[in-house]
Amino acid sequence: MNEPVIAVLCGGISAEREVSLGSGAAVAVALARSYPTRIFRVEADALPAGLDPRHHVVFSTLHGTFGEDGGMQRLLAGAGVHFAGCDATASELTMDKTRTKQAAAARGVGGAVGLSFSAAQVPSADEVVARLGEQLVVKPNAEGSSVGLSIVSTRAELAAALARITAGDWLIEQRIIGRELSIGVLGGRAMGVVEIRPKSGVYDFTSKYTKGMTEYFAPAPLDENVCAAAALAAETAFAACGCRDYARIDFMLSAKNELYLLEINTLPGMKETSLLPMSARCVGLGFTELVREMVAPALQRFQAAANAV
Repeated sequence: MNEPVIAVLCGGISAEREVSLGSGAAVAVALARSYPTRIFRVEADALPAGLDPRHHVVFSTLHGTFGEDGGMQRLLAGAGVHFAGCDATASELTMDKTRTKQAAAARGVGGAVGLSFSAAQVPSADEVVARLGEQLVVKPNAEGSSVGLSIVSTRAELAAALARITAGDWLIEQRIIGRELSIGVLGGRAMGVVEIRPKSGVYDFTSKYTKGMTEYFAPAPLDENVCAAAALAAETAFAACGCRDYARIDFMLSAKNELYLLEINTLPGMKETSLLPMSARCVGLGFTELVREMVAPALQRFQAAANAV
């Protein structure tokens, strides 16, 4: 049987399209060092033309809506196309921050106290403050790259943030003051712990994608016991949500060294300077080696299916 071609999906229809295009280009260059590789730009909520389950194994770098929420994964599975990363069920679950927190909490990995609501039922600022206080984070329940994130510290700021909500599902959480951590998980095992220090104090879209706005420490300068606890929490959350192959797990670490789950990114940014590759470098995996390890299980599934015919 001929060697399959790795089909790198990028672009997409979400607010993170440009981020995805950058990830796709970097991944395709790295994969092409080891495998026949082709880039497919996704322009609609549909499979790109030319994908063939007999010849292609997909490595998706789509982010956000339709890329990371199970939509594309469901179409790929339905068409019989093997792909790297989480299946549709885990992708849909982890795109929903509230459901992710519930699943992880059932295994002992907690998150910040919060409440979720739809744009059709926005709570009053008074109601929120009475339940959660004034130091809060307001964010969409199912977006990545910190799209729509607001940090509020007064009732007036909260009221203004709530007034801007016109569509979608949302989440308000008590703000955890501390250190932000990110951990890559590969094959169910945690890699290195990365610390994120935004110069603005908030790791929002601008801090993520504006050069020089954020410092990264890989590995994080933390006590080894804290790192071990963070790694275990990441592996536990990964398993709790039924993740497959790889993901990136983000936490806040309080001043008391308490870990709070922020989210699970099943298709995280994949430029060489992105957080998952940083985590991998902490354990000696360079970018080319990393993407080979990430696609390897999908290639195994492809070969097993071909051999079973």
